[in-house]
Amino acid sequence: MLKYLDRLEEIIIAFLVGAATLIIFIAVLHRYTAGLAIPGLQDWLLEINLGWAQELCIYMFVWMAKFGAAYGVRTGIHVGVDVLVTRLPDTWRTKCVLLGISGGIFFTGTIGYLGGSFVWDNGMHYAVYNLLGLDVSEVIQGPITPDLEWPTWIIYSAVPLGSFLMCFRFMQVGWKYFLTRELPQHDEGHVDGLEENTDSVDSTDKTDSGAAQKLDHETGGGGAK
Repeated sequence: MLKYLDRLEEIIIAFLVGAATLIIFIAVLHRYTAGLAIPGLQDWLLEINLGWAQELCIYMFVWMAKFGAAYGVRTGIHVGVDVLVTRLPDTWRTKCVLLGISGGIFFTGTIGYLGGSFVWDNGMHYAVYNLLGLDVSEVIQGPITPDLEWPTWIIYSAVPLGSFLMCFRFMQVGWKYFLTRELPQHDEGHVDGLEENTDSVDSTDKTDSGAAQKLDHETGGGGAK
């Protein structure tokens, strides 16, 4: 089950980054080409309204940042200062790490709860009641975004969703550390989805080993000829 959640998390982040980059590229290209005095093409481009592109990309990057923060907790890519913690005895080091993880759980859980309450009062209450056919006469409908004219509660949902996911990741990391005393470590030289060529590494090691043996033989085991 967790591997599907991990994969979904990665797909969401990759989609948001890729889609936002594509939209920005199209919007910038449209802006400059619409200024070219080309008969027919200029009139057609001016009829296309891309004023919503900037607003949409901002929202997409906000969602990416929230889900990316949860991904960072899971993979251990967040920056941390652990100079003091690593110098502590094992018992105190374990307590400090668990205390830090507990603080992350509490903080993200609190933000998720407050964000959920805000989203509910900002229009989600109205949307749910309206969907269920309940009386909405005394419920606030909530504002909409300026350009896209979407309900703002949908945009703000990134806060509770991302925060609760981040809280879950902290609990996941904390439980694993409690059992194994291991924290997720990010390898800067590793690229996800790219398999390392172990054959070339093995052949290089063999070559280095052969060269070392040849050198030892020529020098008579340590003495120069």
